[in-house]
Amino acid sequence: MIKEEVIAQYLKSLLTGDRNECRVVIEEVLRSGTPAHQVYMDVIWPIMTEIDKLYRDDQIDSAQEAFASRINRTIVNQLQNKLPRRASKAKRVVIVTAQSDKAELGGQMMNDLFESDGWETRFLGGTAGNDDVMTFIHGYAPDILLLYGFNGEDAPSVRTLIDTIRGVNAFPGMRIMLSGGVFSRAEGLWEEIGADLYAETAADAVMIAQAPPEKVPTPTRTIKQRGRKEQPVEELQPVTN
Repeated sequence: MIKEEVIAQYLKSLLTGDRNECRVVIEEVLRSGTPAHQVYMDVIWPIMTEIDKLYRDDQIDSAQEAFASRINRTIVNQLQNKLPRRASKAKRVVIVTAQSDKAELGGQMMNDLFESDGWETRFLGGTAGNDDVMTFIHGYAPDILLLYGFNGEDAPSVRTLIDTIRGVNAFPGMRIMLSGGVFSRAEGLWEEIGADLYAETAADAVMIAQAPPEKVPTPTRTIKQRGRKEQPVEELQPVTN
């Protein structure tokens, strides 16, 4: 288990823009025997979420939010080739994000963990419009379309994309998963907008995507502030080797 003081030191280094110290902290964590995927899930992801909260609560400024996201992405790029590789699952996921550094970071982390778990992945990031997404998934035929990090102002576009996909009915086997952004703050909104699945973290996304339908949590229709929730699929475990 990663010590709280290590996470606190990493956060402090991020918020002062000290990239070298951030590298030192992560290298020490790795040397202690913590595998790379655990660093993703227990350090980078919760810190990324905390930075977003601090920024929305006006406790840090836009400069701190920006360089923290960029440093985190540098660290993730260095960790990616240290992740384990499971055998191919013969499943495909396409990941699309909002147009922000923090959304692309979260989407990249999800992409890396899916790839580590044996999925074939395509990361479109935040620059592909709805028409381009439709064209791509028509040719690629993914099992999961994952939309990450979209905020309230993006919700109409997300709804339009989902409605268009449902309307053409060209992808009956594809499930749509939402994560991050406004969907992590408004409980049940992911279902109201027409998605099939919701994941709070990258680790949750991998577990839920591979879960049989009967293991997926029952949707919650009440829209309210989302509190911390338990792991959604207890029987399934994240990548460990």
